Amino acid sequence: MVALLAGCGLGAGSAPTAINLTVTRDFGVHVVRSWGAPKVSGQETVMSLLMRNVTVSTKYGGGFVQSIDGLSGGSEGGQPRDWFYFVNGIEASQGAAATNVSQGDHIWWDLHDWIQTDSVPAVVGSFPEPFVNGIDGKRLPVRIECATVSSEPCQTVSERLRVLGVLAPLAAIGPGNEPETLRVLVGPWTALSGNPTVRGIESGPRSSGVYARMSADGSTLTVLDEQGASARTLTAGAGLIAATRSGEEDPVWVITGTDDAGVRLAARAFDRAALHDRFALALAPGGAMLALPAPAPSTSLSTSTSTSTSPSKPVSSATSGG
Repeated sequence: MVALLAGCGLGAGSAPTAINLTVTRDFGVHVVRSWGAPKVSGQETVMSLLMRNVTVSTKYGGGFVQSIDGLSGGSEGGQPRDWFYFVNGIEASQGAAATNVSQGDHIWWDLHDWIQTDSVPAVVGSFPEPFVNGIDGKRLPVRIECATVSSEPCQTVSERLRVLGVLAPLAAIGPGNEPETLRVLVGPWTALSGNPTVRGIESGPRSSGVYARMSADGSTLTVLDEQGASARTLTAGAGLIAATRSGEEDPVWVITGTDDAGVRLAARAFDRAALHDRFALALAPGGAMLALPAPAPSTSLSTSTSTSTSPSKPVSSATSGG
């Protein structure tokens, strides 16, 4: 253990404060452990912080997490499952042992099936991150872009960020992404889909990391389960809150819907209570909240401590197992 910790980048620098550490499984459905104030000591990496607070076993020479508190990655029911981690709602670009923890970071580990995609570039469940503390210890400017700047949803999103101390200018929806700016796009899907980053939501998780599909004409929102199968199709009055990312660009959030009514529902759900531990969130007409992905019928609650058969290839070291 001492050798592993030494290899995890521990240093004598100041210990970061206001850290949140969350461990879940099945795309945030089941909370394994959660700390509002985990144990820290000096400058931590994501790996050292995890090992300081839970029982961890590793694989591939100590560079990947195999199990946390006895919950193992590998194969379950013939499907590949592994541990993935996010910092402030963003899939990390490097391994956990090489990622330093910054002030106020929300570190989230989740054990889930990756048969549909081995990359979920951004999630909404760490809200109010990344808006409050940013990325890699750097707070970024935020801009809210709306189909109609004076609309209720646009004003609602602006107010929700304002109470968090995030002052974001309002603008019309632009054609592309701006470097080092967190963008929140608000409006019906037909007004947002021209953005090349968010358009991938029309094609499902392999393109966007979002377990939903918006139709090109914006008239339907299909909720997908973790196997990528359709769990429910929503039409008029449906909303969606999701985040996605293209390459190393900053994430783009969408507050959208099949129509204006769906956008209003999504904007009203833009808060921590609704988004907590969600990869993304769909809103059914009437306001029922549907976590994405929808649980697959065969989802197991097994907590076996045995090491499962490893996948035929390791997923990117930046995400799976850290």
